[in-house]
Amino acid sequence: MKALELKVPPVVLVAIAVGGMWAVAGLSPALNFAIPGVAGWSTGIAAFGVCIAILGVLQFRVAETTVDPRVPNQSTNLVVSGVYRYSRNPMYLGFFLVLCAWGLYLGSVISLLFLPVFILYMNRFQIVPEERFMHEQFGEVYDKFRSEVRRWI
Repeated sequence: MKALELKVPPVVLVAIAVGGMWAVAGLSPALNFAIPGVAGWSTGIAAFGVCIAILGVLQFRVAETTVDPRVPNQSTNLVVSGVYRYSRNPMYLGFFLVLCAWGLYLGSVISLLFLPVFILYMNRFQIVPEERFMHEQFGEVYDKFRSEVRRWI
């Protein structure tokens, strides 16, 4: 399973999840649900997710470190300010919120099953390997950050 670590760019994973959620949305109409004003709610949640992800990217740019999650060994600075005071992975949190919004918009219980799969995949194949590199690169400073800030929120 180690072969999957840091291989699929998270943005690609989000696109796959979006497509998969859409593809399965009509499989079981009996499990579908409707929420009044769902378009507005979904848009708001998705916009919030996009903002969180963008804030994460901007913090990396300010710190002049790599944004490419497939090469954590190229990280030159540990980012612990801004949105990173609340989440060690705001970009992934933002992606998750976008997927939540999409699932609500689709109104499909089956589509929502992609959400825990996304988190499990991200934790195992993206975040854990990143954390391993961050510990190697930044040592005790990273360990302190990790003990003070949650992985997702």
